[in-house]
Amino acid sequence: MTEMLYQMDSYVKEFEAKVTGHDLENHGLILDKTAFYPGGGGQPADSGFILDRDTEFAMKRVKRIEGKYVHLIEGEAALPSIGTAIKGIINWDHRYELMRTHTAMHILCGVVFRDYGASVTGGNMDPLKGRMDFEFETMKQELVHDIEIAINKEIDNARDLNVKILPRKEAFEIPDLIRTKINLLPENIQEVRVVEIEGLDVQADGGTHVKNTSEVGRIKVTDYKSKGKINKRIYVEIVK
Repeated sequence: MTEMLYQMDSYVKEFEAKVTGHDLENHGLILDKTAFYPGGGGQPADSGFILDRDTEFAMKRVKRIEGKYVHLIEGEAALPSIGTAIKGIINWDHRYELMRTHTAMHILCGVVFRDYGASVTGGNMDPLKGRMDFEFETMKQELVHDIEIAINKEIDNARDLNVKILPRKEAFEIPDLIRTKINLLPENIQEVRVVEIEGLDVQADGGTHVKNTSEVGRIKVTDYKSKGKINKRIYVEIVK
């Protein structure tokens, strides 16, 4: 199994690891540990580089293939041998923008659930922008304006974020842990990663986040749309 370093520390920019296997069909490496996020939950995967002594390999992304986390290498150069010690370097600017964005989406989710009791029905993000769907029957400009004020107030509140990995039974004792309309957490997952924005939001989540809401920047609601009778979409951007 690959140890996922980002799960407890999203600020690891570089790491050392050992090659434990190859995926020759996909031209990829399997490592004993990684800080690269493989994507999921609406957050895109990381990219970066892998160094083997003086050779630099561009890494497109990490992808889960048949239960293994495969680091997909660009080009056709020979892969480092099994047992080789390598260094991984994350494309940090891209990662940090996604960390800020992911936390912004949790702030949005936390505010909407706290103030309106609306569940999440979907979401997606790119660096510094994203969209989230909620179970609202109606949505008007005045409501969207109020939501924008409320989410930026939580940034000003400078709330800390905490991450824990809990046994499944203990995690599900937390009220409203699953904010999506449908519980997408597979039954075979026995440990649950929980991300908390102190005083605002607690969710089961696998992605990367900043340490404090003040790092996010200002959030602007750029648009909203109806996606069904009780499904409304909110688009946001981080403007600084």
